[in-house]
Amino acid sequence: MTSPTVTTDMSVIHLFTNASIAVQLVMLLLLLLSLFSWIFIFQKIWVIRATRDKTEEFEKAFRGIQTGADLNDLLQNAANHGTEAGTLERICLSGYREFARLRRQHGLSSATVMDGVRRAMRATYQRELDQMEAHLNFLATVGSVSPYIGLFGTVWGIMNSFRGLANVGQATLANVAPGIAEALIATAIGLFAAIPAVIAYNHFSRDVDRLANRFESQMEEFQNLLQRIPSV
Repeated sequence: MTSPTVTTDMSVIHLFTNASIAVQLVMLLLLLLSLFSWIFIFQKIWVIRATRDKTEEFEKAFRGIQTGADLNDLLQNAANHGTEAGTLERICLSGYREFARLRRQHGLSSATVMDGVRRAMRATYQRELDQMEAHLNFLATVGSVSPYIGLFGTVWGIMNSFRGLANVGQATLANVAPGIAEALIATAIGLFAAIPAVIAYNHFSRDVDRLANRFESQMEEFQNLLQRIPSV
């Protein structure tokens, strides 16, 4: 007596709908993590590109400064930009405002004034850097935990498959393959979520570090320029 032919639909949708509740929840969680990762990736691409462009524009204008009046015009233009001002513009503007405020106070030494300028710029620099690094920790977390979440779903699915074989008189590939395929999809989705997140995290971290170095260099040049201005 021949056993009946077992036909199985191995499409991803069919395997998902026929997976156990635990495996389905794992897959949905991984898809949700992947969705948020891609949202943050595209957002970060736009933010870093805009920051880089505005930084280059400000550096070019800064190199053309000859007098204190030129500096005042440059920073007044930055102040007029409001929320559209670039990161470097906001850092230098905070330092210039503190410089002007302290210079109006009589009896303060040049070292005291410049120390206040340095603290104001450093505080703004740190706030801006924190904003640029926003969501990077999320990408790092997704990249590190998603494979393990997927592996959990795979292990759970394979356990269910082997438990199901206990009720089958004769185990065949047709009996085993669907359950294993359902389980392995969880690992595949975990890798799909993790790989772009890891690549994006490494890329954006490098970009942020490069911009941070440019900001620090420009901050030093800006402070040196303020020290050469006799009056504002």
